[in-house]
Amino acid sequence: MIDFQTIDWSFIEKTEHPGESGTAYWQTLQLPGLRLRIVEYSPGYVADHWCQKGHIVHCLEGEFVSEMEDGGSFLLKKGMTYVVSDNLSSHRSVCEQGVKLLIVDGDFLK
Repeated sequence: MIDFQTIDWSFIEKTEHPGESGTAYWQTLQLPGLRLRIVEYSPGYVADHWCQKGHIVHCLEGEFVSEMEDGGSFLLKKGMTYVVSDNLSSHRSVCEQGVKLLIVDGDFLK
């Protein structure tokens, strides 16, 4: 169970995660069975791995491409969201101009 709470993201530390190119900056709140993140990709960001984890990804600012390992891709712009459960796709993020995302993942996506 998660009690009611508010989150002031300005108090949550940013951590750096280098990509194949560029950098991702994460602000992470870990709750029981649930992880919430504000993630910013620098211009020119390309993820350094193919991810099979489930996510709910909502684009807050900018735009990015979610590439699929099988060759497909999806452009997500401000106000758009994607949802996928664990192990149902192999995807990675690519960002030309920079983007800010809200990413939710956890046990409910297994």
